[in-house]
Amino acid sequence: MIARDRNWLLIFAACVALAIIYPFFVGGYQLTVIRDALIFGLFAASLDFFWGRTGILCFGHAAFFGIGGYIMALITLNDAISFASLLGIIGAVAGAALVSAIIGYFLFFGGIRGSYFTIVTLAMGVICQQAAVSWSSVTGGDSGLIGIPPIAFDVGGLHVDLSQDLPSYIFVSAIVAVTVLALWSISRGRWGTVLTAIQDNEVRAAALGHNAPLRLLVTFVLSAAIAGLAGALYVCMAGLVAPDLSGLLLSTEVIVWVAVGGRGTLLGPVLGAIFIQRAQQTISSFNPSLWPLLLGCVFVIIVFVLPDGILSIYARLKALFKGGRRAQ
Repeated sequence: MIARDRNWLLIFAACVALAIIYPFFVGGYQLTVIRDALIFGLFAASLDFFWGRTGILCFGHAAFFGIGGYIMALITLNDAISFASLLGIIGAVAGAALVSAIIGYFLFFGGIRGSYFTIVTLAMGVICQQAAVSWSSVTGGDSGLIGIPPIAFDVGGLHVDLSQDLPSYIFVSAIVAVTVLALWSISRGRWGTVLTAIQDNEVRAAALGHNAPLRLLVTFVLSAAIAGLAGALYVCMAGLVAPDLSGLLLSTEVIVWVAVGGRGTLLGPVLGAIFIQRAQQTISSFNPSLWPLLLGCVFVIIVFVLPDGILSIYARLKALFKGGRRAQ
């Protein structure tokens, strides 16, 4: 195992341990803040899995988050559907994956890359948000849909109800941990190696026998599916869904989370989302108008001081410590 992988696993294990002991020190509202931040972290990791491995930026990633949220809401609000929570999650993941597959097919096999891909996905996000506003008979229009029930299901005769803070926190934490670890395993395996080769030189990768458009498409679909899962989790925890969840603002915010946490690290974007969400909650409670200015300053500082994101702090401290020991 190379040092980079070992460092990642150590940080991941530390984060899991912290997530386990965190409920012993806080509860209630503070627990829900971190729970929701973890969901946004999952959303950020989904974007990083595509952007970090392919170098192609999707500027409308919130569209898949919103699609997953609306599908989950429509299914769980229908009293005639049995196993609504399970079907809602499956539908959210499948719906986001289907939309991304249709869009991605024409883009990737049409040779659309780089800034052109970014512009097209930006337009996709705007269209999805406008559709959520205009299709009011289904989506509720500007007001969205409210009264979405929390996730509830039965496992081996055991009824699980996530209406309480602690069970919902544990459930979300487990999903985030398993998903991030799975994405990391994929990215560090052969699939990730081929994606890196495609990012470096797509023509050369194709000459070596790799179907670049297909691999990019599959990666894009998996990324969108996880974003849909995050959207489904969020609306059930929040109890509502609105057009803003698929809008440009959220698409921009998730890019900031990934950049702050460390693009290409998967775990970094989760930490970046938690850090920014927690800071926003704290600062906004004192002065709501001050938060956007501080966020811009934090982003600029991190870009210059930590261009690889906050996850690189561990590696830098470790290198500094080793350098100090050698000097002695």
